[in-house]
Amino acid sequence: MANIAMTGILEKMTGKDKDYRYMATSDLLNELNKDNFKADADLEIKLSNIIIQQLDDVAGDVSGLAVKCLAPLVKKVSEPRVVEMTNKLCEKLLKEKDQHRDIASIAMKAIVAEVSTQSLAQSILVSILPQLIKGITAPGMSTEIKCECLDILCDVLHKFGNLMATDHELLLGALLSQLSSNQASVRKKTVSCIASLASSLSDDLLAKATVEVVQNLRNKGMKSEMTRTNIQMIGALSRAVGYRFGPHLADTVPVLINYCTSASENDEELREYSLQALESFLLRCPRDISSYCDEILHLNLEYLSYDPNFTDNMEEDTDDETLEEEEDDESANEYTDDEDVSWKVRRAAAKCLAALIVSRPEMLTKLYEEACPKLIERFKEREENVKMDVFSTFTELLQQTGNVTKGQIDINEQSPRWLLKQEVPKIVRSINRQLREKSIKTKVGAFSVLKELVVVLPDCLADQIGSLIPGIEKALSDKSSTSNLKIEALIFTRLVLASHSPSVFHPYIQALSSPVLSAVAERYYKVTAEALRVCGELVRVVRPNVEGIGFDFKPYVQPIYKAIMSRLTNQDQDQEVKECAISCMGLLVSTFGDNLNAELPVCLPVLVDRMGNEITRLTAVKAFAVIASSPLRIDLSCVLDQVIAELTAFLRKANRPLRQATLGTLNSLIVAYGDKIGPSAYEVIIVELATLISDSDLHMTALALELCCTLMADRSSPVVGLAVRNKVLPQALTLIKSSLLQGQALLALQNFFASLVYSANTSFDALLDSLLSSAKPSPQSGGVAKQALYSIAQCVAVLCLAAGDEKCSSTVQMLTEILKHDSSTNSAKQHLALLCLGEIGRRKDLSSHAHIENIVIESFQSPFEEIKSAASYALGNIAVGNLFKYLPFILDQIDNQQKKQYLLLHSLKEVIVRQSVDKAEFQDSSVEKILNLLFNHCESEEEGVRNVVAECLGKIALIEPAKLVPALKVRTTSPAAFTRATVVIAVKYSVVERPEKIDGILYPEISSFLMLIKDHDRHVRRAAVLALSTFAHNKPNLIKGLLPELLPLLYDQTVIKKELIRTVDLGPFKHIVDDGLELRKAAFECVDTLLDSCLDQVNPSSFIVPYLKSGLDDHYDVKMPCHLILSKLADKCPSAVLAVLDSLVDHLQKTINFKPKQDAVKQEVDRNEDMIRSALRTIASLHRISGGDCSLKFKNLTNEISKTPALWDKYCSIRNE
Repeated sequence: MANIAMTGILEKMTGKDKDYRYMATSDLLNELNKDNFKADADLEIKLSNIIIQQLDDVAGDVSGLAVKCLAPLVKKVSEPRVVEMTNKLCEKLLKEKDQHRDIASIAMKAIVAEVSTQSLAQSILVSILPQLIKGITAPGMSTEIKCECLDILCDVLHKFGNLMATDHELLLGALLSQLSSNQASVRKKTVSCIASLASSLSDDLLAKATVEVVQNLRNKGMKSEMTRTNIQMIGALSRAVGYRFGPHLADTVPVLINYCTSASENDEELREYSLQALESFLLRCPRDISSYCDEILHLNLEYLSYDPNFTDNMEEDTDDETLEEEEDDESANEYTDDEDVSWKVRRAAAKCLAALIVSRPEMLTKLYEEACPKLIERFKEREENVKMDVFSTFTELLQQTGNVTKGQIDINEQSPRWLLKQEVPKIVRSINRQLREKSIKTKVGAFSVLKELVVVLPDCLADQIGSLIPGIEKALSDKSSTSNLKIEALIFTRLVLASHSPSVFHPYIQALSSPVLSAVAERYYKVTAEALRVCGELVRVVRPNVEGIGFDFKPYVQPIYKAIMSRLTNQDQDQEVKECAISCMGLLVSTFGDNLNAELPVCLPVLVDRMGNEITRLTAVKAFAVIASSPLRIDLSCVLDQVIAELTAFLRKANRPLRQATLGTLNSLIVAYGDKIGPSAYEVIIVELATLISDSDLHMTALALELCCTLMADRSSPVVGLAVRNKVLPQALTLIKSSLLQGQALLALQNFFASLVYSANTSFDALLDSLLSSAKPSPQSGGVAKQALYSIAQCVAVLCLAAGDEKCSSTVQMLTEILKHDSSTNSAKQHLALLCLGEIGRRKDLSSHAHIENIVIESFQSPFEEIKSAASYALGNIAVGNLFKYLPFILDQIDNQQKKQYLLLHSLKEVIVRQSVDKAEFQDSSVEKILNLLFNHCESEEEGVRNVVAECLGKIALIEPAKLVPALKVRTTSPAAFTRATVVIAVKYSVVERPEKIDGILYPEISSFLMLIKDHDRHVRRAAVLALSTFAHNKPNLIKGLLPELLPLLYDQTVIKKELIRTVDLGPFKHIVDDGLELRKAAFECVDTLLDSCLDQVNPSSFIVPYLKSGLDDHYDVKMPCHLILSKLADKCPSAVLAVLDSLVDHLQKTINFKPKQDAVKQEVDRNEDMIRSALRTIASLHRISGGDCSLKFKNLTNEISKTPALWDKYCSIRNE
């Protein structure tokens, strides 16, 4: 049936009437697009002939439809037909008249785009390549034919370049010859053709092409337009092949720099192309370009202000602003020349400088000294497009400063932040000039620079605020301002208000508030929303504290209130505006509530109303939290009951953020207004709370328990205590058995039990009993998790302390009885008793209970490991309660009891760690004793003992740094390797995140510890690597100066060392042991940490190859951190990764295709799965780098993944994470 219909269509397609032909072609297109369309051999021939014929139809719309028919046709007919069609089209291309040639070229491109199978591509290439080459190189071909052929060839090469390796040389020869064509259009298309070809060329052919182009450039007698083409060619090659161009930089860079400086004055394009090529080198060959960076920097700075036709006679930095304004206008009018293209050179220099900034974090200090002043000076650029590029280059400099100096506190005189701080007055002066310009675009650019400046250096504008206010005012109130400019100005204002101290702004509030408040009334919602956010900051600034001392805020209360209220009551507006108005009103009421008594009954009901609306309820709930926690105790009587009822209902909602916010708000309301809320409301809340307590959402649980404690704090009502006991207590006792319980939720649970004892109607004994019995193993679930026992013990301790001394001693009595009598039978009971004693002892001195220490130490004899460790924990914690009595006892025991040493050291560790956290002091005599004892155990054969000793030493060092740092340093040269390793690990334990007095004492001595990374013993080297890692994480500033020396040594630890691999003969088979594995893993993890904190010191290019590359092919434990490092580098230093992407692909490919052996155990299979996911996660990160397409190997890898269903599913799920 279909074929009869086709015959009718085909007849009409050749009819005389063009409308018939059009309709018939349209019908054919519909038929071809149907999925079930099939054609026999006969019909195929007819179809392909008639469509090719239709291409030449005199009616343009018919031939246009015929081209559209080609795409589905290529997929539906056999290979020979497609080849035949392409041949016919090639003939048309080379012989026909102009209009037919155009349509043939379009048709040809349509076919190439649709070819999807390799075999078809090969057949087509065999037939069309010779014809295309003929069209390009044969003498007598017109420019138009050459251009069309080059266009098509470019598409073909881009899609199938790697299928024609045999023809590469021939193609390259043909194309290179066209670079010297007299026609500019031919040269231009040839450049993009060679670039498409280059990405699939072998290294030899790439070298051949580069050499020829460089040779052309060295030929001094060449016409300047040819030189320009060759320079463009070099840039295009580098963009196409990325890091593979690296080996040729030595030949090309000097030539380009030479052209830049020696080109004739009117040859601006030559300079522009040279700078663009250098920019491409900086981004794509970071390793090989490093030796030329200084030269390129100076070149950029010279051309940033290159303007030969314009003399700039303005005095730099004059403070006489009025004079300057006039001069500015004059200078703008006095010189205009449409022929002047020197701005292109300045723009190229700015972009090249930006590439240098982005790709060279290690040059930041130098860039501040040399490039920063120049960039600031160039803000006055007269060509607007270039000015925007100067702004964006400067913004890159600021962002790079932010990246490199993240988390650094102290600012020394060499650090980029310090250097930036010195430039702030200059930046502001220069930007202020730009804010007085007429152009909107300029002002938007200027604000975006200021915005970035405040983000990187939050409090840097304190002295400059006054001079910036007029610019902000003008931007917000000028008639010509666009909404885009207003938004930028408002965002900047908000950031400045948020990051500086309020008093700085007080002189300028008058000037600031009126334009901001008028912006609240703007029509465009984004401006309004931003203005409302600024109002929120303004409210804080106007009255930073309740007293409001030093500034009279009253005149501003009413205007701000009216502006916000008009937005709050308005219903028909954008959600963002509604939310901002609600938050802003919350802030306003909580800050100025005492001056808004008349207005509260009007605005509070509106906020309650917004709680009823699904879209705005979350914001309204948060607004009430702000109002409730205001120190002004605002009168909420008109809406309180309604608010409580709404909030209680929200606790049932599925929306998690809403429930969280509701719990916080209820807590604040009950703290502030508990006496005005009836017990009946409390009961309803408690019933809802009980359902929120579970270990599946610990954050929510913590909030719910905190609210419970707040409810019970009001002791007058017995009803509340009863409701809590019936509803919440059972949930709490279930929760305490959870092995996940920790942190905030555990603290909240302890407070909950303490509050229960305080609210008089719950008996202590019943609570204690239920707590202890929750530790009993139940027949269904088996024993209780170890973590749960610790939780129970902490709750018991808090409970006892809350109940008072008498109850506390009776409990201790009972616990010691358990230890005395149940020695062998009930291990769980004993375990819990020991933990409880420890927790109580830590919080309260137990010396009134005679011999308690001996009773605990008896348990060291227990056959069960967990009881031994619980006993050592208990002993240490009891000692914390009374150091004077129990510390000498522990030290004495360590000396005399060889067998119990490890456990006793753990007790000592508990004591020391607690003291270092609580900043307590030891007596001098005990410190001496402890040190002698610890240093004696440094060489212990057992790693466990050495680790405990190291932790003890590190934590004592926090308490007594002046004694310990020298003592540790002396032992770095000890002959015993174990001692050297122990003291380095001790230093690691003494480096904590918060600032400590040890930092200053340790700083000069760090190198004597970390340089043990050169030690001949692997244990010591690993200890040094771990210590370096901790420094990099917690105190990067202390080690910055040592990194140039340490990094090569650290990289060396990532290499597989043959001498550390040994074979163990196990009789039936041999087992290979790699003693260096732990060290390599630690070294890579250390690099990973350094990338976060010391990016400016790590030169990624020298690390990726060879070190990271070998790590990607190492053992499972090493590959994992390497994958993480590669993902991080792809994000932070994409150019360095792109430069060597090809060489990394093989290892990733090998990892994702690895199959475990048939008889592999489940653990091996799972590890391999994790490994594949980790590699895919890295590939996803690499995929996000822009410009990753230039690596063919990587493209093929992603194609392979997309064709393997198992991998593709995993890959997709990872990308959606």
